[in-house]
Amino acid sequence: MAELLSDADIEAALVDLPAWQRDGNAIVRTVESPSFPEAVALVDRVAEAAEAANHHPDIDIRWRKVTYSLSTHSAGGITASDVELARTIDSLVHG
Repeated sequence: MAELLSDADIEAALVDLPAWQRDGNAIVRTVESPSFPEAVALVDRVAEAAEAANHHPDIDIRWRKVTYSLSTHSAGGITASDVELARTIDSLVHG
């Protein structure tokens, strides 16, 4: 099972992930795309990356705004896998 990150580790990781914030036992980011189809296309790219990593975010789609919530449910909180997927999502947003 994945090991939970300490509060200090989470805070340090979020310094390098300025678009993300902690929300309880998860890290969360909302991305606004120029159009609904572009938002869904980003979700598709994130889904492919998540499947490849075998680590899947909770995703909430609201028109052009998509919120990604990362938590390792089996561990009960935030792990290195969540931070790594957040970095991947950021690269897809900016790529």
